[in-house]
Amino acid sequence: MSEINEVTPKEVEKMIDDKEIIIIDVREDEEVAQGIIEKAKHIPLGDIPEAVADLDKNKSYILVCRSGARSMNASKYMDEQGFKVSNMKGGMLEWEGEVIVG
Repeated sequence: MSEINEVTPKEVEKMIDDKEIIIIDVREDEEVAQGIIEKAKHIPLGDIPEAVADLDKNKSYILVCRSGARSMNASKYMDEQGFKVSNMKGGMLEWEGEVIVG
């Protein structure tokens, strides 16, 4: 199994407008309601195995959760499925950029 690439929240902020990068927030609904990164797609961790069927393997994905642990699990799973993934280190606890509150 390959080592999962980790990116900092600051690096993610710089990549947010890149069309080839998709940010996936794997937190639960009530967590996302408190704020989600603009342009992020919300797919709760438990839904990832089904959701990957609809994702494009030509794009790169950055996975996000509250602290970085759940998104690391999701990153490992997606990596095993052949996706290009990175995990946002520190999660939303360290995110200082814009968020959209639901």
